[in-house]
Amino acid sequence: MKKQAERKKGMARLLELAFIKKGLSISACVLSVISVAASFSPYIAIYFIIRELITHFNDLSALNTAYMVKLAWIAAGGSGAAILFNWFALLCSHIAAFNILYKLKLDFMRHIAALPLGFHTASSTGKLRKIVDENIEKLEGFIAHQLPDLAGSAAAPISALTILFVFDWRMGLASFVPILASYALQATAFSSKPAKTFVTKYQDMLEEMNTAAVEYVRGVSVVKAFNQTIFSFRKFHETIVAYGKFVRSYTESFKTHFTLFLTIVHHVHIFLLPVIIFLVTPSGAVDYGNFAISSLFYIIYSFSLATPFVKMMYVAGNARQIADGVARMDAVLDSPPLLESTNPKTIREYPVSFENVTFSYNAETEQSALQGVSFTAKQGEITALVGPSGGGKSTIAHLIPRFYDVASGVIKIGGVDTRDMTTDYLSRIVSFVFQDIFLFKQSIADNILVGNKNASREEVIAAAEAAQCSEFIERLPNGYDTIIGANNTHLSGGERQRIVIARAILKNAPILVFDEATAFSDPENEYKIQSAFEKLIKDKTVVVIAHRLSTVRSANKILVIEKGRIIEEGDHKSLLARRGRYSRMWEQYNTALGWTLTREKKEENHV
Repeated sequence: MKKQAERKKGMARLLELAFIKKGLSISACVLSVISVAASFSPYIAIYFIIRELITHFNDLSALNTAYMVKLAWIAAGGSGAAILFNWFALLCSHIAAFNILYKLKLDFMRHIAALPLGFHTASSTGKLRKIVDENIEKLEGFIAHQLPDLAGSAAAPISALTILFVFDWRMGLASFVPILASYALQATAFSSKPAKTFVTKYQDMLEEMNTAAVEYVRGVSVVKAFNQTIFSFRKFHETIVAYGKFVRSYTESFKTHFTLFLTIVHHVHIFLLPVIIFLVTPSGAVDYGNFAISSLFYIIYSFSLATPFVKMMYVAGNARQIADGVARMDAVLDSPPLLESTNPKTIREYPVSFENVTFSYNAETEQSALQGVSFTAKQGEITALVGPSGGGKSTIAHLIPRFYDVASGVIKIGGVDTRDMTTDYLSRIVSFVFQDIFLFKQSIADNILVGNKNASREEVIAAAEAAQCSEFIERLPNGYDTIIGANNTHLSGGERQRIVIARAILKNAPILVFDEATAFSDPENEYKIQSAFEKLIKDKTVVVIAHRLSTVRSANKILVIEKGRIIEEGDHKSLLARRGRYSRMWEQYNTALGWTLTREKKEENHV
């Protein structure tokens, strides 16, 4: 993969991407140029028709009718050819665009899937969604429409200017000067500081607004529950207001330049008429017949000059925005994935060991999430991680399947450094049940099959029964074929959690990592899930993050994690006997279990 410094930028990068499908893109450009050239043929034919009419206006019987009919056919044929060649150009460019977008999106998604989890926690969902749905998608417009327009717009001024100076260089110059002046005006506007920084700031504000929108949608239930309006979600409201103010102020700064540009380029004839009047004096033109023909032609032709030049301006402006979006895509593509071993290893035993592991989410900060952590989670045993929030429990769990690389120390599975295994192999041998539950809007069966796409229907049902799911699944309208979220079919938090557990059971990985797997279960289902775990964990390495200490009393080993360090280690009884941090946590937990809501009774005073 190219490094970001080696990548082309701006228009060069857009053209590089557009010519991934070189044959189609080149064909689109060539056909567009031919179309533009053909579109000018009617004007030339009209010039000669006018010349023939004016030459014989005193004796119309002398008109060369066959010649004029031939010119009429040339004009009609030129217009038809322009449309036909443009259609073929767009056909080629659209086929190229759709193929290129498919490849870019697939490559982008594969790349972000290979990036460590740290990248995803640092990058907002709105930002990545915008890159895929907008920045990459806008390339379709550039390749399918603007690339042919770019080729045609480059050829159009050349053709137009050539025609301008062929018949009468003086009127050609009079027509060219205002066009040159209009572009000088635009160049002045686009060279200003606000214009140079606009695209980057514009894209930044769109990303911020998208991110805030995603957060707002996710939290809208809370907003409604507390009877708040959109304004209660301050960040979302502020990003919309800021975006509106910015684009309005930028538009205001360009209104004078843009208005003058359009006025000049659409009214070239206004600048042409004084020159014609001047040249028609005795000291100017000599051949009045030819001069009249040329003057009439230039006035008619001047109305066609605006189209190619305005189109070129829009193509250039849009290309700047698209190029900035591509630069953001490239920035993500340049984020390095986890390094894969050139000599990957596999294992037959699955104990997990941390050896003096130190890790920080931000290498530039001095604070470490883990500091010198060492322990071994044996195969066939349950190792529980407990401790206060932010202590490092989830970090340890995330490091096992190599969601991040450690700063120092080593993590081994079966005695082999996880960095010496492929990430694909690691994902197969480690099953991770996150506390944040995600189910696809597919059938129950399909959601469970995420654990093993090759599993049979019977295996899916068996996994669901082991996770205590079968009872509520059978009550659903279509059982295992019920689409989650469709027809008002929704699952409770505990039911969703058990679907995810069924997924992990079906995967049957030798290493299981659970982030409080029974967090959403009532006491009855907690007992059922714990019973299922006893069968599930046989001969497996199990690491459990626990917030409710009652779930880990039977664990073979309990690690108390605090401020990124292991401060205590042992089983439930030995840790209680030690009268340390775990013992205090246990006492606080039992006290909390006995906590109830009460209403204070106030004494009534009677007079």
